[in-house]
Amino acid sequence: MGILTGLEPEKVFYYFEEITKIPHGSRDTKRISDYLVGFAKEHNLKYIQDELNNVIIFKNASKGYENADSVIIQGHMDMVCEKEDDCDIDFSKDPLRLEVNDGIISAKGTTLGGDDGIAVAYALAILDDETILHPALEVVITVDEEIGMLGAADLDTTPLKSKMMINIDSEDEGILLASCAGGMTATVHLPIAKETLKAKKATVVVDGLVGGHSGVEINKGRANANKLVGRVLYALSKEFNFKLVSIKGGLKDNAIPRASKAELAFDASTDMNAVKACLAEFEAIFKHEFKTTDAGVKVSLVDEAETEVSAFDKASTTKVITALMNLPLGIQRMSFDIEGLVQTSLNLGILETKEEEVALSYSVRSSVASESKDLYSQLESLASALGGCVTSMGEYPAWEYKEDSKLREVMVESFKRQYGHDPEIQAIHAGLECGLFAGKIEGLDAVSFGPDMKDVHTPNESMDVVSVKRTWDYLVDVLASLK
Repeated sequence: MGILTGLEPEKVFYYFEEITKIPHGSRDTKRISDYLVGFAKEHNLKYIQDELNNVIIFKNASKGYENADSVIIQGHMDMVCEKEDDCDIDFSKDPLRLEVNDGIISAKGTTLGGDDGIAVAYALAILDDETILHPALEVVITVDEEIGMLGAADLDTTPLKSKMMINIDSEDEGILLASCAGGMTATVHLPIAKETLKAKKATVVVDGLVGGHSGVEINKGRANANKLVGRVLYALSKEFNFKLVSIKGGLKDNAIPRASKAELAFDASTDMNAVKACLAEFEAIFKHEFKTTDAGVKVSLVDEAETEVSAFDKASTTKVITALMNLPLGIQRMSFDIEGLVQTSLNLGILETKEEEVALSYSVRSSVASESKDLYSQLESLASALGGCVTSMGEYPAWEYKEDSKLREVMVESFKRQYGHDPEIQAIHAGLECGLFAGKIEGLDAVSFGPDMKDVHTPNESMDVVSVKRTWDYLVDVLASLK
C-alpha cells in the first residue's frame, strides 16, 4: 500500500506516487520518459518520444466531441533536486520519502517534485479514464524545464494540431495565468590563477536560509547565500590577509541559494578567534536584516587546519570578491502596468569553482525583452572589466497576454460554476513553457493553472491534498466544456 493510497482523486495520487519512485531530476529524465512511453503502450495510445526524451501522447475525442477543437495538456517531467544537508537520499537512484500531515504532502528532507509531477499525474489520470469527456487530447510532457526549458525549446511541434493549450505548471489555486516573463541563463566566467602555499585553511559557511523559486519568490525579500558570502569575504579582506581556495553555493540557477561556502587560506599569523568574532558579527547583522524572511541564517567557520594548499593568487581572490559585491542581483524593476508584478530580475543561483575559473550562473528574467538584454550587457561589461566573459543558454521568450482567448473564457465560466466566483487572471514573473509553445504554434491560445503548492524548489516544498482534488474536478469540467 502506498503512502498516498486512499487520497482522492485516487488515480491522480497513484500516478503521482509512482512518479516519485522514479528518479527524474533535470538531465536525468530517461527513466521517467520511458515510464510514460510504457504507459502509452499499455493503454494502446499513439505516442512520440524524441531524442531528448520529450513525450507526446495522443488520445481520441470522447463520443460526441469528435468535431470539437483538440487541446494540448502540457507539463514537464523533470524536478528540481534539492535536499537538506543531513539527508542521505541519492536523487539518481532513490525514491522520494513521501509524508502526509494534516492534508499536506511533502517529501522528507527533499523537494517533492509537485513542480511539475502533479501535471504528469493529472495527464495520466485523464488518459487512463474512459468516463471523462474531452475533445481530442495531445498530452505533451517535456524535459529539462527547470534548467532553461531545454526540452520545449527543441521540441518539434509539427505533429501537434491543437491551437489551445492547458499548461499545468502553476502553484496557486484560483489563479489563471495568461502571461509570463522571458529569460535566459547567463554565466559569468572569471579566469583564475593559482599558487601553492602553506596556510591556515578554514571554510566560511553561510547557511540556514529559506531559498525558493527565483521567479515566483524573488519578491519575498529572501536572502541569497551567494551574495551574503560575498559580503562576508569583502569584510574579511579588509581585516585579514587570505586567499580563496574554492567557493561554492547553490545548485540551480532558478533557485535562490540556501547555502554557500568559501574555503580560504589565511596567513599563518592570523588570529582565527578574531576571524570567528567577525563572522559572529555578520551572523547578527544578517539575522537582523532578514529577521522576517531568513531568521535561521548562520555564519560559521569550519574545517580549520594548517596545511599546504593550492589557492587563488591575490589578484584572482580580489577579482571574485569584487564580482560578488558589484554584479547586479535581485529585483531590478517593477511593472508600472500590473501592480505587484516584478518586471525584471536576476538571481545568482550557482557559484562554483572549476579548474581555471570561477563561474557565476544567473537566472535572468524580464517581461520586457530589451531589459533582459540590458541586464546581460551589465553582466558582460562588469565581467569584461574583471578579465572575464559571459555566456548564455536556454533563452526563452516572454508569453504575451492574448486579449481574445476562447480557452480563457471557457475556464473562467467553468471556474465560476465550481467555485462561485471569478478566478484571478494574472501575469507571472517566472518563466513558463507557454511562451516557447506560443512562438512555435501560430495563434496558440494558452492558459496555465495548478493546485496550491508552497516553497517549490526547496526541501520545504509541499502540496495541498484538497486543492489537488478541487483542481482535478475543475480540469475535468473544463475539458467537458470544450465541446
